[in-house]
Amino acid sequence: MSEKIAVSSRADETPPSGIVAVVKHGRGREGLIPLWSGEGDLPTPAFIGEATTRALEAGETFYTWQRGVPELREALSRYYARLYAEPVPAERVFVVGSGMQAIKLSIDLVTSPGDEVVYLTPAWPNFPAAAGVSGARTKAVPLTEENGAFSLDADRLAASIGPHTRAIFVNTPANPTGWTASREDLDALLELARKHGLWIIADEIYARYYYGEGERAPSFLDVAHAEDRILYVNSFSKNWSMTGWRIGWIVAPEAVGQQLENLIQYSTSGVAPFLQRGAVAAVEEGEAVVRENIARAAHGRDVLCEALLATNRVAMAKPAGAFYAFFAVDGITDTMAVAKDIIDRAGVGLSPGVAFGPGGERFLRACFLRDPRQMKTAAERLADYFSAL
Repeated sequence: MSEKIAVSSRADETPPSGIVAVVKHGRGREGLIPLWSGEGDLPTPAFIGEATTRALEAGETFYTWQRGVPELREALSRYYARLYAEPVPAERVFVVGSGMQAIKLSIDLVTSPGDEVVYLTPAWPNFPAAAGVSGARTKAVPLTEENGAFSLDADRLAASIGPHTRAIFVNTPANPTGWTASREDLDALLELARKHGLWIIADEIYARYYYGEGERAPSFLDVAHAEDRILYVNSFSKNWSMTGWRIGWIVAPEAVGQQLENLIQYSTSGVAPFLQRGAVAAVEEGEAVVRENIARAAHGRDVLCEALLATNRVAMAKPAGAFYAFFAVDGITDTMAVAKDIIDRAGVGLSPGVAFGPGGERFLRACFLRDPRQMKTAAERLADYFSAL
């Protein structure tokens, strides 16, 4: 065993991922259906890759704009104009190396070491871990849960705000719960942030995966003003089947543009320009791809949720947004052990709820953005497994 080498306390205290632990247990198993990660099974469409190849062949391999190539920022501005009433000028758009980096840079922009960020749980574990790496503290505020359905308690959130709070992190539609903020929820959160002079980091990566009326979920853009202290983080990963590309973006107030550009400069110095050309193609030509992914998710949601609910062993509600079923099963408390057992005995990969923080311990998460035939098989395997407990 190698000798332990001293590193910074922030690095030493960074927690291992509970999701990755399950993936390591099951990776490479023949016949396994992997529903553990937040991605679909469709590869990136050819037209996106072809745009990237053309850029490579044209020699777009040099240093580029830290904020992103103008064509991509303008394309994203037009994308918002199609979907939102609030205009988003290209000057407010910053292209970064993934949705994860968008979150990390947003934390770095609005907190100093020792500051606090309040966030809603159960939550994607990468957010509080990233805040810790930045030296910020986090305070988890559990969503209210009743029979597997989650809702916001704005008063509980308000009571969590203290003298060191600098920001509220809001992921809606939410990973893993599928909780989707109503316009009234967003109004309440924004009023709270204004009252206390706080930033909001709005993770809207799953905005298009919404099973209500309209093409997207309610957004802070529906209730906020351009000068409000809101950072919108987003990604190409989910909409356009580009998880491995690692491209995301931030919409920020123009007043903090130079500071955000500086943070990009001293982390990655910008996203590879040839990758950004593929992203332009995705935004400008890929609406059919987005719609196909949403349709696959909606079908997978119905197949999986109905099969699980039919066992009469599962507490859950069909999620209003995102593409995860988050459910508790009678008699199951150690979700890490059970997730590994499901891999071994049922051939399905799930994420353990314990990985998602306070309020998630009893639950399991399954991604339903997959081939309909695989979802049917996975649903049958899981239903058989839980019915036999």
